[in-house]
Amino acid sequence: MHNHHEIPLYLLVPFALLLAAIAVMPLAFAHFWESNRNKLIVALACSAPVLAYLIAKSMWGELKHALLFDYVPFLILLAALFVITGGINITGDIEAKPIVNTTFIAIGAILASLMGTTGAAMLLIRPLLDTNAERKFKVHTILFFIGAVANCGGLVTPLGDPPLFVLYLRGVPFEWFFRLIPIWLFANIILLAIYFGVDSYYYYQKESLADLRRDIAEIRPIRIAGNVNFLLLLGVVLSVAFLNEQYIPLFKRNEYAKFLREVVILALLGLSLWLTKKEVREANKFSWHPIEEVAYLFLGIFITMIPCLLYLEANAPSLGVSNAVQFYYATGTLSGVLDNTPTAVTFYSLALGLGQQASVMIAGVPETLLKAICVGAVFFGSMTYIGNAPNFMVKAVAEEQGIEMPSFVGYVMKFSLVVLLPVFVLVQVIFL
Repeated sequence: MHNHHEIPLYLLVPFALLLAAIAVMPLAFAHFWESNRNKLIVALACSAPVLAYLIAKSMWGELKHALLFDYVPFLILLAALFVITGGINITGDIEAKPIVNTTFIAIGAILASLMGTTGAAMLLIRPLLDTNAERKFKVHTILFFIGAVANCGGLVTPLGDPPLFVLYLRGVPFEWFFRLIPIWLFANIILLAIYFGVDSYYYYQKESLADLRRDIAEIRPIRIAGNVNFLLLLGVVLSVAFLNEQYIPLFKRNEYAKFLREVVILALLGLSLWLTKKEVREANKFSWHPIEEVAYLFLGIFITMIPCLLYLEANAPSLGVSNAVQFYYATGTLSGVLDNTPTAVTFYSLALGLGQQASVMIAGVPETLLKAICVGAVFFGSMTYIGNAPNFMVKAVAEEQGIEMPSFVGYVMKFSLVVLLPVFVLVQVIFL
């Protein structure tokens, strides 16, 4: 590794530019931004100066790590969850009463820890939209769905959210994450309670009687098609849980051997495409567009992030982050604007670098700090559309169905600062 004190500050600019593009483009140049090819061009344009610098300084290790060992597994896992859950079609249009919608989101928050936030979000977003098709006011439902199902639900296992998975690979025991259950329960119950209140207000005060009558008239029972994909999903879960250094010593000796996991996951993805009837995906309006979008934008994010992470690691001691509360908000803030996965890794390295000792140590760091990093990364991933990959996907699916979602800035101002942040501050006051 190089001495990273010399990372020039101007190299942090491409990352900021890419984030700005993701925030501003959909508003200012909506038509241009619809094309995934244009997103790729923007991502590559922002990455170019960083690539040039890393290659000029022959920092191949950093580049290989970001692209091969971070980006590739990240994308393969997300793609597999996207394809496999896209092969499960849950149909039905039950009454979109507040209690029904709240139950929907609650089930999603539980599933998020079992099949990943991406899997749970992709599985349930369409039936939730169908159920609410007759209602005029549904954006708030999608926002709370992003908060609970695409983020806060995924706290209890390393499968729930990629940052936890990455920490698990760094030696945090699988069952340790179960200690986060009280925090998970607290945050999700509060979110569901707030949602129930908001949805009741819209349902009883705002919706027109005609729409509600139509909602009651157009009822189809819930049906599930593509059941073979539940088995394939289990396969992904088991691959993530067991195909790693903890169980396979060869992975420690040969860094390329660990791609066995990605090969298995890709095989499961292929099986899903092969075994699922075409009608099921068509019913899901399945398209490659959302995962392509994630692939292109995150390629740029993972590359332009390298100097930012190196800068953070190099200047860690002087950053003044040392106790659990600081770790929680620092991890949280960066998880909202960066992707939460590399952010969690950086703060884990920072915690290791501080060399603190405590009565309970987990994977080389005090348990209190690890808790703060995990909860900060998972929860604050919901603060923006780019904090966690499924946020983006849910937004894309909703927009594909003609629902006008808030802009990047609108989401932050109308939802995350008003609803999510107060809940996360409560979590810190009570648990950290």
